[in-house]
Formats: sequence, structure tokens, C-alpha cells
Amino acid sequence: MVVALPDCAAAFDLTGAWATSADQCRKVFAHKGRASQLTFTNFSGVYGGGFIAEPDRLRGKFENCKIKSRKDDGQNINIIVGCASGIMVSNVQFFLKAVDDDTITRQFPGIEGMEVNYHRCKI
Repeated sequence: MVVALPDCAAAFDLTGAWATSADQCRKVFAHKGRASQLTFTNFSGVYGGGFIAEPDRLRGKFENCKIKSRKDDGQNINIIVGCASGIMVSNVQFFLKAVDDDTITRQFPGIEGMEVNYHRCKI
């Protein structure tokens, strides 16, 4: 007897630190303070930059974004966030594609050939 179970589309685990180059992770991110909180180094942008994903928000060096909605469709992840920089609040839409567990590609619909790869940092 063969039992077929429906495919369970589990959400991609985005949590962690993501840099544009896996080789530069320690130059982009650092643990600071008593709680050893993950943060950006002073010159993270020089090394390609990146972002930190938490269950309910995305953090850049100068932005703090609350996840408003998320839709996973196979390898594709569509996230809408509300971001606050020092002077302004704005909504931003991210189109991500999971390449593997430790690699994602940010796509920019409408801009042919524009993609940015990010690699999960194990720090």
C-alpha cells in the first residue's frame, strides 16, 4: 500500500545574518555588548553590506523594518516591510528567491538582469 501525503510548503527560514559575500561575513557583522547582540561593523558597507533577518523584522545598517506581510510560494518569498530610517517611514517590497538553505537572491521586477545574491553568515 502506498500512501501519498500532500506536499507541505514550509516557509523558508530567513532568520539570521545575510551578506553579499560569504567571505566578508566577519567584516560586515559583529557581536557587541553584554548581550552579544548581532549588529553591523562600522564599515560594513565597504564589504558589500547585508541585512539581519529576525522573525518579525529586517534590519539594515541604517534601517529597521517591521515585516507587515510575507508570502512563500515554493522558492519565491514576497515580503512587505514598513521601514523607519532616521527621518522617514516607508513601505518596501522584497522579492526573494531561495537558491539553497544558505543562499537567496533579491530580484527587482521590471529591471532586467538586476539581482543581488546574499549568503547566510554562520557567525
